[in-house]
Order: sequence, then structure tokens, then C-alpha cells
Amino acid sequence: MITLKGIAWNHTRGFTSVVATAQRFEELNPDVRITWEKRSLQAFADASLGELTANYDLLIMDNPHVSIAARDKVLLSFDDYLDAAFLKELANNSVGKSHASYHVNGKQWTLATDAATPIATWREDLVSKYNVQIPKTWEELMKLAKTGKVAFASIPIDTLMHHFMMCIALGAEVFESKTEVAPRQIMIEAIKTYKELLDLAPSFCLEMNPIKVYERMTQTNDIIYSPFNYGYSNYSKKNYADHVLKAGGLVTFNGKRLRSTLGGAGIAVSSKTKHAEIAMKYAEFIASEKVQSGLYFEFGGQPGHRKSWLDEGVNKQCKDFFKDTLQTLDEATMRPQYYGYMHFQDEASPVIHEAISGKTSIEAAVDKMNEIYKESLTH
Repeated sequence: MITLKGIAWNHTRGFTSVVATAQRFEELNPDVRITWEKRSLQAFADASLGELTANYDLLIMDNPHVSIAARDKVLLSFDDYLDAAFLKELANNSVGKSHASYHVNGKQWTLATDAATPIATWREDLVSKYNVQIPKTWEELMKLAKTGKVAFASIPIDTLMHHFMMCIALGAEVFESKTEVAPRQIMIEAIKTYKELLDLAPSFCLEMNPIKVYERMTQTNDIIYSPFNYGYSNYSKKNYADHVLKAGGLVTFNGKRLRSTLGGAGIAVSSKTKHAEIAMKYAEFIASEKVQSGLYFEFGGQPGHRKSWLDEGVNKQCKDFFKDTLQTLDEATMRPQYYGYMHFQDEASPVIHEAISGKTSIEAAVDKMNEIYKESLTH
């Protein structure tokens, strides 16, 4: 009997999806047992790859860690095990830059089994009840936010991701310079603009990740609209929560649609596994379009395969969540793939959070973030 151990994150989207696929894979391969464990969303973002790969054969991971995986050789490359035609098919059917976000040094270290970026969501029943117009522009969003019924995740990591979005909206390229994340004045302006919106939102946003925002939106009538929150298609499925959410694209800023920061997740295989061939076979199974559009989605997963996002049957079950947000995914920007990036993300997130919370000056926070950025380039 071959036993594989995997680690995912603690939400229906991240956990029951892989458990269901593991069960089916075991039925097709009776000599294999796959057990999945779960960790919190924060631990999912923070955990050391070295530690996880020492303890697990399979990992559900996000894209910023991939450069560490490539250099430290803690993952196996899919190119060395899977058919090139299969990998090409996945590349051709990527949702936005999802597939490319796990490709470093000419190798594919993770298969994008899940795709996500901040999107807009709203409660259609409350929109109708209060006769609210869904905002199309930043100005309309600010106006709606004055009702106190607009909320979005603003814990440290989400704030940093939204900061990249705001810098790009103000016309900057991020991570192009060797001395600053974006031009200093634009970084300052980006934080100020974001803070103006946040100051109109409920204070609980500062302590909420996307899941908590969605739970609040579906369990209470406190929130009508969320302008940018990492998407979770589960909340657009009938009977998943008390209320169903409708999803769509982002508002425009200065005439251009906001471009959010790509998230999502993928399956990876530890270089320490004693069963590389079968682990790879399972990863191929879970990433295949048939499983992505079938078992994986039906049991709570958010597919990473483009054909699943365009599938009529899939969309019918979640109020066209995928079709209505695909453009936003395609336009999303990718975080940089240099080795020290995770140092920057970990250290800069609390710094920007202090600035939007009013605990420190925006200018001081920007200078500190740029110092951290320069440090990260030396890693």
C-alpha cells in the first residue's frame, strides 16, 4: 500500500475539493491512500516550504513561494515527470497568468488547480431592496461606501495586494526599480486613495480576510457590496450559505479598470516524497479538465482550468461566477518571481497596515517598505 500525505487550507474551496479527488483517485488506484490535512488561510500564506515539504508529499500552495521552491529544490519539477503535451494543454488553458505564476527557471513547479484574484461581489437581494446601483467607477464606489455597507478584506497581506493594484491604477509599474516598489510619490498617493475608501468602510475590515468578509456578507445584512476581495465561488452557489453572492468585475479608476493582484493555488509534489511517480499521477488527475469541471468543482473547488471557467454547467451552479469574473482574472497582475520576494511580502504587510490604520505616517511607511524591498533583493 502506498500512502501519500497532503496539506491544504481550511476552507471548503481548499479542502473538500482535494479530499473528494483523493477518494476517487483511490477508487481508481486501490493500492494508494491519500490523506489530506488542513491549515488556516494565514498559515497557508506564511508557512515555510522547507518545513512543509519535509512532512508532506503533496502541497496546495500559492504562487509567491515558487521562486523559493525552485532555488531550494524542495519541490519536484512537473517537466521531469509529466507528458509535455499535458503541460502545454494546461498552459494553453490558463486562467490569466495562473500557470505562468508557477513557472520559474524554465520549469513548472506547481500545477494551477485553483485560480483567484480580487473581484467585486454583492448581495442582489439587498441591491434590489435599497435600490442601489452597482458602481462602475471609483467615484461611484466612494459614494456607495458612504452608506457604510461596503466592505473588503484589509488585514496586512490583503492591504499590500490592494496597494499594488492602486499603484498600477495611478500609472506606475511595480517592482521595476531596484530601489523602490514604485515611484515614492505614487506609493504615497496609492495609500492615501485606498485609505479614503477604507475610512468610509466598517472598522472590522482591518481585521478581516476574504473568507470572513464573505461569511459576514452571507450571514448578516451588514454588507451590500465588496469592491475587491479574493474571489470564492462557493458563496455564489445555491444553499452553500444563508444568502447567495453575485460576482463581477472591478470598477474603473481614471477611466481604466482596476487590475488586481493574482492569487489562487496549485498542487505541488515534495522533493522528499518516496512515491514521486504516483504523487505526480495524482497531481495530473486533479489538474485535468475533466476532474476540474467535475468532482473538484462539485465538492467546493475553484478550478484553475480555463475550460472549467467557460463551462456552462459549472457556471449554471454559481450564478455565472466564472464567466462574469474571467476578464478580471485575465487582467490581473502577477507578483514578482525573485527569491527574496517573500521576505518583502512578510515584512512590508504589517508596515502598510499600520499606515492605513493611522498608527504611523504614510510617508514613513512608504520609506520603510522601500528599505525592506532593497533588503529583499539581497536575499
